[in-house]
Amino acid sequence: MNSAERDELCFLPATELVARIRSRELSPLELTDAVLDRMGKVDPLLHAFCTPTPELARRQARRVADDLVHGRDPGPLAGIPVGIKDLLSTKGIRTTSGSWVYRDHIPDVDDIVVERVLAAGAICLGKTNTSEFGYSATGLNPLFPATRNPWDTALSPGGSSAGSAAAVAAGLGPAALGSDGGCSVRAPAALCGLVGVKPSMGRVPVYPGCRDERLPGVSGWESVEHIGPLTRTVADAALLLSVLAGPDPRDRHSIPCGDVDWIAAAGDGGARPDAMAGLRVGFSADFGYLPVDPVVRAVVERAVREVVAGQLGCRVEPVRPGWSDPAAAFYALIMAESDLSGMRAMADTHADRMSPHLVAWLRGPWTAQDLTDANIARKALVNAMARLMRDHDVLITPTTAVPAFPVGLHGPGTIDGTPVSDSTWIGFNYPANLTGQPAVSIPAGWTATGLPVGLQIIGRHLADETVLRLAAAIEAVAPWAHRRPPISTAAAEPAIRG
Repeated sequence: MNSAERDELCFLPATELVARIRSRELSPLELTDAVLDRMGKVDPLLHAFCTPTPELARRQARRVADDLVHGRDPGPLAGIPVGIKDLLSTKGIRTTSGSWVYRDHIPDVDDIVVERVLAAGAICLGKTNTSEFGYSATGLNPLFPATRNPWDTALSPGGSSAGSAAAVAAGLGPAALGSDGGCSVRAPAALCGLVGVKPSMGRVPVYPGCRDERLPGVSGWESVEHIGPLTRTVADAALLLSVLAGPDPRDRHSIPCGDVDWIAAAGDGGARPDAMAGLRVGFSADFGYLPVDPVVRAVVERAVREVVAGQLGCRVEPVRPGWSDPAAAFYALIMAESDLSGMRAMADTHADRMSPHLVAWLRGPWTAQDLTDANIARKALVNAMARLMRDHDVLITPTTAVPAFPVGLHGPGTIDGTPVSDSTWIGFNYPANLTGQPAVSIPAGWTATGLPVGLQIIGRHLADETVLRLAAAIEAVAPWAHRRPPISTAAAEPAIRG
């Protein structure tokens, strides 16, 4: 197999790769070596992986091959290489959470989702880069080089599942695990031209948590944190979710998932062009309070008009959600769910080694009144969303208010001429975290300069299947997985600017 053929293998969907591996047409070791070879050439430019595990990957690939030779079922992800976000605990593999303080931390337990993908036959390529403790929607941290966007390596891939998104977009495995406490699967999916799923709260169990509570000063955001896949196709996301979802007694929020057939939702039942006819879609381009880049607005509005309403026959109605901007409430809640005293003590000792924006947040004057106000605002949002969803099966919005912006920034300081905070660009994402509703980002299209633009689908409470079915239907009539970023193993280096 020549270099071009090996690169082509790296961009095949997981569903096809599993079928080839199971039929013995493709060796899992051959696939793993192809991805590792591409990683060696491309990742020094992207910095998607902070802790690669090539030898472990090859051992796991040999184990899958041995299972197949001896008639044992290696699992539904047989031989599929995946990246694992560095916030997720991996037994025996360094897990830094993007922090200099935990640069040598090696967990003695796997996160539940890691347990599940490995038990299903997946191959661990290594840990993917993230912002420090996930407190930024980028791939910036004090420990590793900034992750770059494969569509333009001068730009950010978003985050905090930055490395997972950059890896999948660049063909470094067909899937990766991310976590989404406020945008961190969907925002990088949007900026990298991928499918990113935040399932309903409780569908995918979380333990020990995206930030291990046994570490001093580190804890997860229990009421808003979700774990989900980043993939190039909806069917691949459904395949991962069929493995990830399901209750576990270690997560008190986890719920049964027998009401969802993940594979069928992304299959023929959802992907037929007529499957979505009559679906009631509410569409909001700005939530009434968010400035939006005109290019993003135009791309998403065209997708809704021409694809969702035009080709699929959904009943689209413009809506203005009846809630106020929940950003302040969201940030108060995540600070309340952090180990604030422990993290402040960490900042007192290691501030010069920590992300400046995180230190500033920790030293903010957070009060009990802030938490009380945030909880009241959250209840108001939940009620307003429930009223909106009574008359609509899904709510569609842009995923992010801007396309990718320069690497090194946490976000743009202005949007459409309006001065904003550097987190305003992710404002479409908070509501689904605060309510726990399912949400997915899929590509809506590309800008004239070749940057991806994301479209977000939010479903009713626990209506994960509807969200995936609509995403699959959009993909069926307006596919995107054939598009590949301009970075290549031969000519990636000149693409780096700035």
